[in-house]
Amino acid sequence: MFLYIRRVRRCQFVQLMTTCLVLSVVMVCWEQLDHSVVSHIKSYSFRYLINSFTYINNSLTVPREEARRFSNFSYLLDHPDKCGDKDVLLLLFVKSSPKNIKRRNAIRATWGNETYIKNTLGVTVKVLFALGAIETQPNDLSSPVNHQNHLIREDNLHGDLIQKDFVDTFHNLTLKLILQFHWMHSRCAHARFFMTADDDIFVHMPNLVSYLQDMSSKGVTDFWIGRVHRGAPPIRSRHSKYYVPFEMYPWMSYPDYTAGASYVVSGDVANKIYHASLTLNASLYIDDVFMGICANAMGVSPQDHVYFSGEGKAPYHQCIYNQMITSHGHVEDIYDVWKAATDPQVKKATSGLLGRLYCTAVKMTLLCKPYSVTYPCKAAFL
Repeated sequence: MFLYIRRVRRCQFVQLMTTCLVLSVVMVCWEQLDHSVVSHIKSYSFRYLINSFTYINNSLTVPREEARRFSNFSYLLDHPDKCGDKDVLLLLFVKSSPKNIKRRNAIRATWGNETYIKNTLGVTVKVLFALGAIETQPNDLSSPVNHQNHLIREDNLHGDLIQKDFVDTFHNLTLKLILQFHWMHSRCAHARFFMTADDDIFVHMPNLVSYLQDMSSKGVTDFWIGRVHRGAPPIRSRHSKYYVPFEMYPWMSYPDYTAGASYVVSGDVANKIYHASLTLNASLYIDDVFMGICANAMGVSPQDHVYFSGEGKAPYHQCIYNQMITSHGHVEDIYDVWKAATDPQVKKATSGLLGRLYCTAVKMTLLCKPYSVTYPCKAAFL
């Protein structure tokens, strides 16, 4: 009898401790969940009910002299004649860190190879890399001059680096965005389209060129495509890389914008963004959000393209390659993806009625999953 009572008490103690542990975990998770849910509810309410982005634009407007401090940096490396008087279908800027020479070389050898694009696709695409000045670390024994000399030698070899003398850091990404639009305005304003991309993005250039040629033949204007974020709230957690304090942006929602990893605008939109940047406070360091603010000020709205990748890599499959435009997170595998995605057999295997039916079934399996971060499920039916 005594042993039975001890056993019961022990079980009750274990149940009590388990219950306390579960409740503790739930309370911690609920606090985070509650904060996320509340911030999104506020954000969507602000976007769809209040929708006072006009007030935001007005409040961020500053005198031109003040706005000039965000663009008034000297060029360290420049190629003002890169576009010349050529018929440029696309000016493509890749945002790159000075240290990422391997990534730049991989892009030059694959999807960003201008010679391949001209000879194989029959169009002129100009690919440039946007850089800031080198930030040296406290334990870095080599001098900034030596680092810069490496970049100069790289640029002498390839002629595709555009660098200004602001420090190349995450918090200066908006300055790098402004660099790109200002460079296009002054050196390549006749390009029909402009694209910006991270240096870990894979671009299926044949598919992109075909798509842009079609858009160009239709004479599109106010054109801005990518992975669209609608009603996104500012992140207020100080632990987040994307933390934005109330002092910098006090409102509950951002204007609609496309993910900064890659997006395309038409030449007229690029010109509008340039002019918007001349009078807006660019201290907000989330560059894709600042792009959304500029576009909203000029009355331009983004359009979602299902084959612009979200945060993750696109599935490795020929049915995906057939329509993909971009995929995110490619560094070591970029050569393999380029070879597989541009193989002529891809188009053959995915064409015809049977090929299309097969690919629809495959894409449904690959894309129609909860929390997919690449392409949405609807991409399977296009």
